[in-house]
Amino acid sequence: MPAIELKRAGEIAYREALPDADPGQDTLPILLIHGYPESSFMWRDLLASLASSGRRALAPDLRGYGNSPPFRPGTWEDHMEVVEEFRRGADLDRVVLVVHDWGGLIGMRWACDHPEAVGGLVISNTGFFPDGRWHGLANALRTEGVGEATLEGLDRDSFAAGLRTMGKGFDDAAVDEYWKAYTTEEGRRGQLELYRSGDFEKLVPYEGRLAALGVPTLILWGENDDFAPVGGAYRFNKEIPGSKLVLIEDAGHFAFEDEPERCASEIVAFLDGAGI
Repeated sequence: MPAIELKRAGEIAYREALPDADPGQDTLPILLIHGYPESSFMWRDLLASLASSGRRALAPDLRGYGNSPPFRPGTWEDHMEVVEEFRRGADLDRVVLVVHDWGGLIGMRWACDHPEAVGGLVISNTGFFPDGRWHGLANALRTEGVGEATLEGLDRDSFAAGLRTMGKGFDDAAVDEYWKAYTTEEGRRGQLELYRSGDFEKLVPYEGRLAALGVPTLILWGENDDFAPVGGAYRFNKEIPGSKLVLIEDAGHFAFEDEPERCASEIVAFLDGAGI
């Protein structure tokens, strides 16, 4: 199995897997943006599969998650700047962007603002619609006082129990990695700032701009998602001409934890088929 190296670009920690095989074609580096409350650790199996297919793959820890220090404010817009800061710090030009959950809201908005930097797109269990609605946990975090109480009352055991009700792949190693985001007051406050900046009306100027990228696009979705229901997958597929839709039948919102091998094989097959 290819080695996955832990590195830093400035203050941003990231995981990188380098190719150990030649795919026989020119390939773009793969940039993977994680969701909440995860980190680059969520991409561990995919990183290895991408390297085995002959591709360079990089997965940053967004600020405040994994091994990247928190920062204030931790708004949606600030995290978009982190993505661009990382791209430049890691000396990346054009990439295939792979996103999940909040990584989708951050990454796709970044992609629309930097279309020259994107040569392919993989969208998983997220949203990018101006008429979107937040789920119950998100609404709690967005509510003054309620969000603070929600995070203050969380310890590692309750965090682990909560994750395991939402996905079947959260072993102790995963819980340890994702709990890092909750170990400082600054980190927890940044989470509230992220959710409280997440007004879907901000996406109105972005309508039609994913389609306008004109790049090969895979929509990969855990079919049993209670947070980003599968209707969103069909909507992306309709709004992005030529996109490919794959549903992972035995997975929920955290598809890369539930069915890592299936997710990885679908992404590699898509990239091979698209020649990127």
